Amino acid sequence: MLKIESEKQGRTSALPAPGASEVFQLLRDGQPRTRAELAQLTGLARSTVASRVETLMTLGLVAPYGGAVSTGGRPPSLFALNPGARVVIGADIGATHALVILTDLSGAELASARQTLNISDGPDAVLGWLVATIGDLLVQSRRSSSELAAIGIGLPGPVEHETGRPINPPIMPGWDRFDVPGLVQRSFAVPVLVDNDVNIMALGELSSNWPDTTDLMFIKVATGIGAGIISGSMLQRGAQGTAGDLGHVRVPRGGDIPCRCGNTGCLEAMAGGPALAAALNELTGGTLTNSQGVIDLVRSGDGNAIQVIRQAGRDIGDVLATCVNLINPSVVVIGGSLAQAGEHLLAGIREVVYRRSLPLATEHLRIVPSVAGQSAGVRGASVMAISHVLSPESIETASLIAP
Repeated sequence: MLKIESEKQGRTSALPAPGASEVFQLLRDGQPRTRAELAQLTGLARSTVASRVETLMTLGLVAPYGGAVSTGGRPPSLFALNPGARVVIGADIGATHALVILTDLSGAELASARQTLNISDGPDAVLGWLVATIGDLLVQSRRSSSELAAIGIGLPGPVEHETGRPINPPIMPGWDRFDVPGLVQRSFAVPVLVDNDVNIMALGELSSNWPDTTDLMFIKVATGIGAGIISGSMLQRGAQGTAGDLGHVRVPRGGDIPCRCGNTGCLEAMAGGPALAAALNELTGGTLTNSQGVIDLVRSGDGNAIQVIRQAGRDIGDVLATCVNLINPSVVVIGGSLAQAGEHLLAGIREVVYRRSLPLATEHLRIVPSVAGQSAGVRGASVMAISHVLSPESIETASLIAP
Protein backbone atom coordinates (compact mmCIF):
# COMPACT_ATOMS: atom_id res chain seq x y z
CA MET A 1 0.00 0.00 0.00
CA LEU A 2 1.27 3.48 -0.87
CA LYS A 3 1.65 5.80 2.06
CA ILE A 4 2.47 9.45 2.69
CA GLU A 5 5.16 10.08 5.27
CA SER A 6 4.72 13.00 7.68
CA GLU A 7 8.20 14.21 8.62
CA LYS A 8 7.06 16.59 11.35
CA GLN A 9 4.71 14.27 13.19
CA GLY A 10 6.53 11.01 12.40
CA ARG A 11 3.36 9.19 11.36
CA THR A 12 1.99 7.64 8.17
CA SER A 13 -1.46 8.18 6.71
CA ALA A 14 -3.01 5.96 4.07
CA LEU A 15 -4.18 7.48 0.81
CA PRO A 16 -7.94 7.23 0.09
CA ALA A 17 -7.74 4.01 -1.95
CA PRO A 18 -4.15 3.31 -2.97
CA GLY A 19 -3.04 0.22 -4.83
CA ALA A 20 -6.30 -0.08 -6.76
CA SER A 21 -4.34 -1.45 -9.71
CA GLU A 22 -3.60 -4.65 -7.76
CA VAL A 23 -7.30 -5.39 -7.49
CA PHE A 24 -8.06 -4.20 -11.01
CA GLN A 25 -5.55 -6.54 -12.66
CA LEU A 26 -7.55 -9.47 -11.24
CA LEU A 27 -10.74 -8.12 -12.81
CA ARG A 28 -9.16 -7.19 -16.12
CA ASP A 29 -9.84 -10.63 -17.63
CA GLY A 30 -13.59 -9.89 -17.48
CA GLN A 31 -14.37 -12.70 -15.02
CA PRO A 32 -16.71 -11.42 -12.27
CA ARG A 33 -15.47 -11.82 -8.71
CA THR A 34 -16.76 -11.00 -5.24
CA ARG A 35 -14.98 -8.86 -2.66
CA ALA A 36 -14.27 -12.04 -0.68
CA GLU A 37 -12.65 -13.70 -3.71
CA LEU A 38 -10.56 -10.60 -4.37
CA ALA A 39 -9.46 -10.50 -0.74
CA GLN A 40 -8.47 -14.16 -0.88
CA LEU A 41 -6.53 -13.75 -4.15
CA THR A 42 -4.68 -10.60 -3.04
CA GLY A 43 -4.26 -11.40 0.62
CA LEU A 44 -5.67 -7.97 1.48
CA ALA A 45 -8.23 -7.23 4.16
CA ARG A 46 -11.85 -7.11 2.95
CA SER A 47 -12.13 -3.50 4.04
CA THR A 48 -9.10 -2.61 1.91
CA VAL A 49 -10.52 -4.49 -1.07
CA ALA A 50 -13.88 -2.75 -0.63
CA SER A 51 -12.16 0.65 -0.65
CA ARG A 52 -10.25 -0.17 -3.81
CA VAL A 53 -13.29 -1.56 -5.59
CA GLU A 54 -15.14 1.65 -4.69
CA THR A 55 -12.37 3.71 -6.29
CA LEU A 56 -12.45 1.58 -9.44
CA MET A 57 -16.22 2.01 -9.63
CA THR A 58 -15.81 5.77 -9.26
CA LEU A 59 -13.40 5.67 -12.21
CA GLY A 60 -16.01 3.66 -14.13
CA LEU A 61 -13.56 0.84 -14.84
CA VAL A 62 -15.41 -1.69 -12.69
CA ALA A 63 -19.15 -2.22 -12.39
CA PRO A 64 -21.47 -4.54 -10.43
CA TYR A 65 -22.30 -7.79 -12.17
CA GLY A 66 -25.47 -9.78 -11.43
CA GLY A 67 -25.75 -13.50 -10.83
CA ALA A 68 -23.89 -14.26 -7.62
CA VAL A 69 -25.37 -17.20 -5.71
CA SER A 70 -25.97 -16.80 -2.00
CA THR A 71 -24.80 -19.45 0.45
CA GLY A 72 -27.03 -18.00 3.15
CA GLY A 73 -27.95 -14.43 3.99
CA ARG A 74 -27.56 -11.53 1.55
CA PRO A 75 -26.27 -12.56 -1.91
CA PRO A 76 -22.62 -11.56 -2.46
CA SER A 77 -21.90 -8.72 -4.89
CA LEU A 78 -19.99 -9.54 -8.03
CA PHE A 79 -17.75 -7.02 -9.81
CA ALA A 80 -16.20 -7.11 -13.28
CA LEU A 81 -14.41 -4.96 -15.83
CA ASN A 82 -16.68 -2.37 -17.43
CA PRO A 83 -15.34 -2.31 -21.02
CA GLY A 84 -17.62 0.51 -22.07
CA ALA A 85 -16.20 2.92 -19.51
CA ARG A 86 -13.70 4.37 -22.00
CA VAL A 87 -12.87 4.10 -25.68
CA VAL A 88 -9.56 4.06 -27.56
CA ILE A 89 -8.41 4.66 -31.12
CA GLY A 90 -6.26 2.28 -33.12
CA ALA A 91 -4.74 3.64 -36.34
CA ASP A 92 -2.70 1.73 -38.92
CA ILE A 93 -1.10 4.18 -41.33
CA GLY A 94 0.68 2.56 -44.25
CA ALA A 95 2.53 3.85 -47.27
CA THR A 96 -0.65 4.32 -49.32
CA HIS A 97 -3.52 3.63 -46.91
CA ALA A 98 -4.89 4.30 -43.45
CA LEU A 99 -7.30 2.26 -41.34
CA VAL A 100 -8.70 3.61 -38.07
CA ILE A 101 -10.98 1.93 -35.52
CA LEU A 102 -12.67 3.05 -32.34
CA THR A 103 -12.95 0.27 -29.74
CA ASP A 104 -14.00 -0.18 -26.14
CA LEU A 105 -11.62 -1.49 -23.49
CA SER A 106 -12.27 -5.10 -24.49
CA GLY A 107 -11.19 -4.36 -28.06
CA ALA A 108 -14.72 -4.58 -29.48
CA GLU A 109 -14.97 -2.40 -32.58
CA LEU A 110 -17.47 0.46 -32.37
CA ALA A 111 -16.70 2.31 -35.61
CA SER A 112 -14.08 2.33 -38.37
CA ALA A 113 -12.80 4.33 -41.33
CA ARG A 114 -10.49 3.53 -44.23
CA GLN A 115 -8.77 5.98 -46.55
CA THR A 116 -6.37 5.86 -49.49
CA LEU A 117 -3.57 8.33 -48.86
CA ASN A 118 0.18 8.74 -49.35
CA ILE A 119 2.50 8.81 -46.36
CA SER A 120 4.78 10.97 -48.51
CA ASP A 121 2.23 13.80 -48.27
CA GLY A 122 3.84 14.54 -44.91
CA PRO A 123 2.80 14.49 -41.27
CA ASP A 124 0.63 17.60 -41.29
CA ALA A 125 -1.63 16.27 -44.04
CA VAL A 126 -1.76 12.66 -42.86
CA LEU A 127 -2.17 13.41 -39.15
CA GLY A 128 -4.65 16.17 -39.96
CA TRP A 129 -6.81 13.56 -41.66
CA LEU A 130 -6.37 11.24 -38.67
CA VAL A 131 -7.46 13.90 -36.16
CA ALA A 132 -10.55 14.72 -38.22
CA THR A 133 -11.38 11.02 -38.57
CA ILE A 134 -11.09 10.42 -34.81
CA GLY A 135 -13.63 13.20 -34.27
CA ASP A 136 -15.96 11.64 -36.86
CA LEU A 137 -15.75 8.18 -35.27
CA LEU A 138 -16.54 9.58 -31.83
CA VAL A 139 -19.62 11.32 -33.23
CA GLN A 140 -20.74 8.18 -35.09
CA SER A 141 -20.49 6.15 -31.87
CA ARG A 142 -22.10 8.86 -29.74
CA ARG A 143 -19.05 9.04 -27.52
CA SER A 144 -17.51 12.26 -26.27
CA SER A 145 -13.85 13.22 -26.42
CA SER A 146 -13.80 13.01 -22.62
CA GLU A 147 -14.43 9.25 -22.95
CA LEU A 148 -11.39 8.81 -25.20
CA ALA A 149 -8.62 7.29 -23.08
CA ALA A 150 -5.70 6.79 -25.51
CA ILE A 151 -4.68 6.64 -29.16
CA GLY A 152 -2.42 3.97 -30.69
CA ILE A 153 -0.76 4.62 -34.05
CA GLY A 154 1.30 2.36 -36.31
CA LEU A 155 3.64 3.89 -38.92
CA PRO A 156 5.53 2.21 -41.81
CA GLY A 157 9.02 2.98 -40.56
CA PRO A 158 11.35 2.94 -37.54
CA VAL A 159 9.89 4.67 -34.48
CA GLU A 160 11.41 5.73 -31.19
CA HIS A 161 8.62 4.30 -29.05
CA GLU A 162 9.30 6.40 -25.95
CA THR A 163 8.83 9.67 -27.83
CA GLY A 164 6.62 8.49 -30.69
CA ARG A 165 8.93 10.09 -33.25
CA PRO A 166 9.83 8.35 -36.53
CA ILE A 167 13.61 7.92 -36.93
CA ASN A 168 15.06 8.18 -40.45
CA PRO A 169 12.06 6.46 -42.09
CA PRO A 170 13.06 5.60 -45.68
CA ILE A 171 9.64 6.01 -47.34
CA MET A 172 8.35 8.88 -45.18
CA PRO A 173 9.82 12.19 -46.40
CA GLY A 174 9.27 14.99 -43.89
CA TRP A 175 8.57 12.64 -40.98
CA ASP A 176 12.07 12.25 -39.49
CA ARG A 177 11.87 13.01 -35.74
CA PHE A 178 8.47 14.67 -36.21
CA ASP A 179 6.51 14.99 -32.94
CA VAL A 180 3.57 12.76 -33.87
CA PRO A 181 2.02 12.64 -30.36
CA GLY A 182 2.39 16.40 -29.98
CA LEU A 183 0.39 17.18 -33.11
CA VAL A 184 -2.41 14.75 -32.26
CA GLN A 185 -2.58 15.96 -28.65
CA ARG A 186 -3.39 19.48 -29.81
CA SER A 187 -6.85 18.10 -30.54
CA PHE A 188 -7.10 15.21 -28.05
CA ALA A 189 -5.35 15.55 -24.69
CA VAL A 190 -4.80 11.82 -24.14
CA PRO A 191 -1.76 9.51 -24.28
CA VAL A 192 -0.68 8.90 -27.88
CA LEU A 193 1.45 5.79 -28.43
CA VAL A 194 3.30 5.25 -31.69
CA ASP A 195 5.13 2.17 -32.97
CA ASN A 196 6.22 0.70 -36.29
CA ASP A 197 3.71 -1.26 -38.32
CA VAL A 198 5.26 -4.70 -37.87
CA ASN A 199 5.21 -4.44 -34.07
CA ILE A 200 1.53 -3.55 -33.98
CA MET A 201 0.74 -6.33 -36.47
CA ALA A 202 2.40 -8.79 -34.08
CA LEU A 203 0.25 -7.45 -31.22
CA GLY A 204 -2.89 -7.67 -33.34
CA GLU A 205 -2.24 -11.21 -34.50
CA LEU A 206 -1.37 -12.33 -30.96
CA SER A 207 -4.50 -10.86 -29.35
CA SER A 208 -6.85 -11.99 -32.11
CA ASN A 209 -5.67 -15.54 -32.75
CA TRP A 210 -2.95 -16.64 -30.32
CA PRO A 211 -3.95 -15.20 -26.92
CA ASP A 212 -2.37 -18.06 -24.97
CA THR A 213 0.95 -17.92 -26.82
CA THR A 214 3.87 -16.29 -25.02
CA ASP A 215 6.49 -16.49 -27.79
CA LEU A 216 5.53 -15.45 -31.31
CA MET A 217 7.17 -13.84 -34.33
CA PHE A 218 5.19 -11.97 -36.96
CA ILE A 219 7.00 -11.68 -40.29
CA LYS A 220 5.77 -8.97 -42.65
CA VAL A 221 6.74 -9.66 -46.26
CA ALA A 222 5.94 -6.74 -48.53
CA THR A 223 8.04 -3.98 -50.12
CA GLY A 224 10.29 -4.46 -47.11
CA ILE A 225 10.66 -7.36 -44.70
CA GLY A 226 10.48 -7.07 -40.92
CA ALA A 227 9.56 -8.96 -37.79
CA GLY A 228 7.54 -8.19 -34.68
CA ILE A 229 8.90 -10.23 -31.79
CA ILE A 230 6.81 -11.31 -28.80
CA SER A 231 8.99 -13.04 -26.20
CA GLY A 232 7.78 -13.99 -22.75
CA SER A 233 4.45 -12.26 -23.58
CA MET A 234 6.31 -8.95 -24.07
CA LEU A 235 6.87 -7.05 -27.31
CA GLN A 236 10.62 -6.73 -27.83
CA ARG A 237 11.59 -3.40 -29.41
CA GLY A 238 15.32 -3.40 -28.67
CA ALA A 239 17.49 -0.56 -27.36
CA GLN A 240 16.80 1.78 -30.27
CA GLY A 241 13.52 0.32 -31.52
CA THR A 242 15.05 -1.57 -34.43
CA ALA A 243 14.58 -5.14 -33.16
CA GLY A 244 13.23 -7.37 -35.91
CA ASP A 245 14.69 -5.54 -38.92
CA LEU A 246 15.20 -8.76 -40.88
CA GLY A 247 15.19 -7.07 -44.26
CA HIS A 248 18.77 -5.89 -43.91
CA VAL A 249 20.30 -9.18 -42.78
CA ARG A 250 22.67 -10.60 -45.37
CA VAL A 251 21.53 -13.83 -47.04
CA PRO A 252 23.76 -16.51 -48.63
CA ARG A 253 22.50 -15.84 -52.18
CA GLY A 254 22.81 -12.08 -51.80
CA GLY A 255 26.29 -11.61 -53.24
CA ASP A 256 26.89 -8.01 -54.32
CA ILE A 257 23.27 -7.16 -55.07
CA PRO A 258 22.80 -3.57 -53.78
CA CYS A 259 20.13 -2.71 -51.21
CA ARG A 260 18.55 0.68 -50.58
CA CYS A 261 20.14 0.69 -47.11
CA GLY A 262 23.58 1.06 -48.74
CA ASN A 263 24.78 -2.48 -48.08
CA THR A 264 24.75 -5.46 -50.42
CA GLY A 265 23.17 -8.90 -50.28
CA CYS A 266 20.32 -7.93 -47.93
CA LEU A 267 17.20 -10.10 -47.62
CA GLU A 268 14.99 -7.24 -48.81
CA ALA A 269 17.06 -6.88 -51.98
CA MET A 270 16.42 -10.56 -52.69
CA ALA A 271 12.89 -11.23 -51.42
CA GLY A 272 11.11 -7.87 -51.08
CA GLY A 273 8.27 -7.02 -53.44
CA PRO A 274 10.24 -4.94 -55.99
CA ALA A 275 13.01 -7.58 -56.06
CA LEU A 276 10.52 -10.32 -56.90
CA ALA A 277 8.98 -8.29 -59.72
CA ALA A 278 12.46 -7.65 -61.13
CA ALA A 279 13.40 -11.33 -60.81
CA LEU A 280 10.29 -12.44 -62.67
CA ASN A 281 10.84 -9.83 -65.38
CA GLU A 282 14.36 -11.20 -65.86
CA LEU A 283 12.99 -14.71 -66.29
CA THR A 284 10.17 -13.81 -68.66
CA GLY A 285 11.10 -10.51 -70.23
CA GLY A 286 8.00 -9.00 -68.62
CA THR A 287 7.41 -5.46 -67.38
CA LEU A 288 5.98 -5.94 -63.89
CA THR A 289 6.42 -2.90 -61.65
CA ASN A 290 5.18 -4.23 -58.31
CA SER A 291 4.61 -7.37 -56.28
CA GLN A 292 0.87 -7.51 -56.95
CA GLY A 293 1.59 -8.66 -60.48
CA VAL A 294 3.73 -11.47 -59.10
CA ILE A 295 0.96 -12.51 -56.70
CA ASP A 296 -1.63 -12.50 -59.48
CA LEU A 297 0.57 -14.76 -61.63
CA VAL A 298 1.19 -17.14 -58.71
CA ARG A 299 -2.56 -17.42 -58.15
CA SER A 300 -3.08 -18.18 -61.82
CA GLY A 301 -0.59 -21.06 -61.59
CA ASP A 302 2.24 -19.46 -63.57
CA GLY A 303 5.31 -21.68 -63.13
CA ASN A 304 7.89 -18.89 -63.31
CA ALA A 305 6.07 -16.82 -60.69
CA ILE A 306 5.75 -19.85 -58.40
CA GLN A 307 9.50 -20.48 -58.80
CA VAL A 308 10.31 -16.87 -57.84
CA ILE A 309 8.02 -16.81 -54.82
CA ARG A 310 9.23 -20.21 -53.62
CA GLN A 311 12.84 -19.01 -53.77
CA ALA A 312 11.87 -15.88 -51.85
CA GLY A 313 10.50 -18.17 -49.16
CA ARG A 314 13.81 -20.04 -49.03
CA ASP A 315 15.74 -16.78 -48.67
CA ILE A 316 13.45 -15.67 -45.85
CA GLY A 317 13.85 -19.11 -44.30
CA ASP A 318 17.64 -18.71 -44.28
CA VAL A 319 17.33 -15.67 -42.00
CA LEU A 320 14.40 -17.02 -40.04
CA ALA A 321 16.21 -20.27 -39.19
CA THR A 322 18.75 -18.25 -37.21
CA CYS A 323 15.94 -16.36 -35.48
CA VAL A 324 14.23 -19.62 -34.51
CA ASN A 325 17.44 -20.92 -32.93
CA LEU A 326 18.08 -17.62 -31.15
CA ILE A 327 14.58 -16.67 -29.96
CA ASN A 328 12.79 -20.05 -29.94
CA PRO A 329 9.24 -18.91 -30.80
CA SER A 330 6.40 -21.41 -30.72
CA VAL A 331 4.54 -19.70 -33.58
CA VAL A 332 5.81 -17.82 -36.64
CA VAL A 333 3.09 -15.92 -38.48
CA ILE A 334 3.67 -14.83 -42.08
CA GLY A 335 1.79 -11.68 -43.10
CA GLY A 336 2.09 -8.64 -45.35
CA SER A 337 1.02 -8.25 -48.96
CA LEU A 338 3.24 -11.07 -50.30
CA ALA A 339 1.63 -13.53 -47.90
CA GLN A 340 -1.25 -13.47 -50.38
CA ALA A 341 0.93 -15.76 -52.49
CA GLY A 342 -0.17 -18.44 -50.05
CA GLU A 343 1.37 -21.86 -49.58
CA HIS A 344 4.14 -21.40 -52.14
CA LEU A 345 5.83 -18.73 -49.99
CA LEU A 346 5.18 -20.69 -46.80
CA ALA A 347 6.54 -23.89 -48.36
CA GLY A 348 9.85 -22.21 -49.17
CA ILE A 349 10.13 -20.80 -45.65
CA ARG A 350 9.29 -24.10 -43.97
CA GLU A 351 11.65 -26.03 -46.21
CA VAL A 352 14.69 -24.12 -44.96
CA VAL A 353 13.65 -23.42 -41.37
CA TYR A 354 12.91 -27.04 -40.56
CA ARG A 355 16.14 -28.15 -42.25
CA ARG A 356 18.46 -25.52 -40.76
CA SER A 357 17.08 -24.92 -37.25
CA LEU A 358 17.81 -27.11 -34.25
CA PRO A 359 15.40 -30.05 -33.87
CA LEU A 360 14.46 -28.99 -30.34
CA ALA A 361 13.57 -25.47 -31.55
CA THR A 362 11.31 -26.81 -34.31
CA GLU A 363 9.77 -29.76 -32.44
CA HIS A 364 6.55 -27.86 -31.75
CA LEU A 365 7.09 -24.86 -34.04
CA ARG A 366 4.20 -23.75 -36.22
CA ILE A 367 4.77 -21.58 -39.30
CA VAL A 368 1.36 -20.28 -40.36
CA PRO A 369 -0.26 -17.57 -42.49
CA SER A 370 -1.77 -14.52 -40.83
CA VAL A 371 -5.42 -14.93 -39.88
CA ALA A 372 -6.00 -11.28 -38.97
CA GLY A 373 -4.75 -10.19 -42.40
CA GLN A 374 -5.18 -6.51 -43.17
CA SER A 375 -6.77 -5.86 -39.78
CA ALA A 376 -3.74 -7.08 -37.80
CA GLY A 377 -2.12 -3.65 -37.65
CA VAL A 378 -5.13 -1.64 -36.61
CA ARG A 379 -6.11 -4.28 -34.04
CA GLY A 380 -2.61 -4.16 -32.64
CA ALA A 381 -2.69 -0.37 -32.39
CA SER A 382 -5.91 -0.65 -30.37
CA VAL A 383 -4.33 -3.33 -28.15
CA MET A 384 -1.33 -1.05 -27.55
CA ALA A 385 -3.63 1.78 -26.46
CA ILE A 386 -5.77 -0.47 -24.23
CA SER A 387 -2.70 -1.99 -22.59
CA HIS A 388 -1.52 1.49 -21.66
CA VAL A 389 -4.90 2.56 -20.28
CA LEU A 390 -5.28 -0.60 -18.18
CA SER A 391 -1.65 -0.84 -17.07
CA PRO A 392 -0.95 -0.87 -13.31
CA GLU A 393 0.80 2.50 -13.61
CA SER A 394 -2.15 4.18 -15.34
CA ILE A 395 -4.71 2.68 -12.95
CA GLU A 396 -2.63 3.68 -9.94
CA THR A 397 -2.27 7.26 -11.19
CA ALA A 398 -6.00 7.51 -11.92
CA SER A 399 -6.91 6.07 -8.53
CA LEU A 400 -4.81 8.62 -6.68
CA ILE A 401 -6.65 11.55 -8.26
CA ALA A 402 -10.12 9.96 -8.15
CA PRO A 403 -12.69 12.09 -6.26
